[in-house]
This record gives sequence, C-alpha cells and structure tokens, in this order.
Amino acid sequence: MRIGRFLIGAIIIGLAVSYLVYAGIRETSVYYLKIDEFDAKKGGLTGQDVRVAGRVQHGTMNWNASTLDLSFQLGGFDKEGEPATVVPLSVAFNGILPDMFAEGRDVIVEGVYEGGDRFVARTILTSCPSKYEPEAPAS
Repeated sequence: MRIGRFLIGAIIIGLAVSYLVYAGIRETSVYYLKIDEFDAKKGGLTGQDVRVAGRVQHGTMNWNASTLDLSFQLGGFDKEGEPATVVPLSVAFNGILPDMFAEGRDVIVEGVYEGGDRFVARTILTSCPSKYEPEAPAS
C-alpha cells in the first residue's frame, strides 16, 4: 500500500519535472534568422517576436545617451568585399548601449517586426570579433 502511494507520487513528480524542462527548452530555443532569410519571410512576420542576425551598417548608427535611444540599419553579411544584396532593416532600441556595439559589427536583434523596414528591438546581442588583430607597435 505504501509502495503504491510512493510510486504514484514519484510518477507525478517526474511528470511535473519533465513538463517544466520541456516548457523551458521550448520557450528558450528561439532560433534567429539571418537578415537574408528574414528579408525573404518578412511578409508573414509582421507583429511577431523574432530574432534577426545581421551587420550594423556603416554611417547609420544614431545614439542618444541622454534618452538611451539607439537606431541603426541592419544589413547583410558581405563576403570578402562583395556588397550585401538585402534591403537594410531599420532597428530602434531603447536601453543601455551594449558592450562591443559598433558600426560594422555583427549583431543579433530580438524584438518585434512592425512591418515595412521597422524593427523594434528589446535585446541586442553583439559578437566578438572573428579574429584577433594585435595593436601595431608604437614606432
């Protein structure tokens, strides 16, 4: 009798833990779309939460330190000097400027696509440079 109650309790606890693990993995396993993949699918993504990976385009960054407003254009990854062929995405963000954020840097933005070329980011993730380049020695 006691073993039956213990077994039923253990099964209930095991099911509860399994559900919590499943729900946690499902919620946090949102993959990102590269900017060219996003550009091809953006018609069906209006109003949805999405993650988009791209490169901050040179000359488009506008940072206001007093209001913590950041805007920039997110473009494609050019390959060895070739220009990217996607239409840049205008990104608006309000918050602390992420470390390592700069023009020409690869980033992942997470937020809501509002349609057209407007994306409102909640989070911006920056990546480290892909290769280390030491400083030139002082002469």
